Amino acid sequence: MMEPMLPAEGERSLEDVTFELASQSNALAGRVHPLVREAVGDLVRSMNCYYSNLIEGHDTHPRDIDRALAKDYSTEPRRRVLQLEAVAHIEVQALIDAGQDPEIWPATGEYACWLHREFCSRLPDELLWAENPETGERLPVVPGQLRTRHVQVGAHYPPDPDDLPLFMARFDEAYDPTRLSKMRQLQAVAAAHHRLLWIHPFLDGNGRVTRLMSHALLKRLGVGTSLWSASRGLARSEGRYKALLMAADGPRRGARDGRGNLTQAGLVDFSAFFLTTCVDQVAYMASILEPQELLRRIEHYVEDETRGGRLPKGAFPILREAVLAGEVERGRAPELTGYQERAARTVVSRLLELGLLTSDSHRARLRLGFPIDVVERWFPRLYPVG
Repeated sequence: MMEPMLPAEGERSLEDVTFELASQSNALAGRVHPLVREAVGDLVRSMNCYYSNLIEGHDTHPRDIDRALAKDYSTEPRRRVLQLEAVAHIEVQALIDAGQDPEIWPATGEYACWLHREFCSRLPDELLWAENPETGERLPVVPGQLRTRHVQVGAHYPPDPDDLPLFMARFDEAYDPTRLSKMRQLQAVAAAHHRLLWIHPFLDGNGRVTRLMSHALLKRLGVGTSLWSASRGLARSEGRYKALLMAADGPRRGARDGRGNLTQAGLVDFSAFFLTTCVDQVAYMASILEPQELLRRIEHYVEDETRGGRLPKGAFPILREAVLAGEVERGRAPELTGYQERAARTVVSRLLELGLLTSDSHRARLRLGFPIDVVERWFPRLYPVG
């Protein structure tokens, strides 16, 4: 019922974009100092969470996400619930980025259940319910458990719950990396993204689980990193994303449309869109993380803040060193600022207070920070305007 599981081999459009994704991602990884990469990774996880939840209709302001990470939750119930949801998403992706996820291949039913369990077990009770649109019945969502009820997703009727183990077994088999070349494994990320949503194995949370699975797959393949997010591109083209998902749900369109039950052409179109979106996001992050351009934006920001009396003079040389070297010895502050030790310490203290620098202790080395207040200035268009 859900064949073909992969686009046919030899699809030139997919081969070209797959090669481009691998090459551009490798170039991006070498562009940023590893210590700066960690800080950017924290920022990108928040961004990924924002866009992934936005696709589900949950619009949590980036500032609310930032406050939630500092355990500063809103007193308004709905806003607080969305903050908790955002933290849950970020914590699960952090496990993936740190390599603390299961060692099994991500494109499997077992891994999907792990993602669902980890995500949903962190959610507040208010979000662990799904409503039957026809009857209004509220159904409990059990973390990590395959659904036991029939569901409808738009015009699509996912498989009978009794058949889910068979569909998930076929899913595991089709995307087994030992049976695929590296190029085909990358194409399989896009195909598996659609097919897991087509199966719709859980009562709720399928979208977030699928996008986290895609992130984990790209990371295992050495293409995805914590420096970029597919979800940003998918959300910014949400209408096309959902339309192509729906088109790939359709039946075979004729004798020339593959040999399975579902449309081969629809799967190719979705896969091309997904992989092209990934390439676009890698290119975007490469453009804003180019060291000299990033330093230029930081310098302009520091100049504006210094004129406004919000930053002391001498701040930029310390931030520049943090960008280029990854970290700064505190004892180098006088040398970098040109100030005496006491005045240099004042500059460092202010940068730490504003979150522009971070440190593990009052004696540890200084690293670059990315507080929400500077994101739009340092990383233009990371979030929607406003």
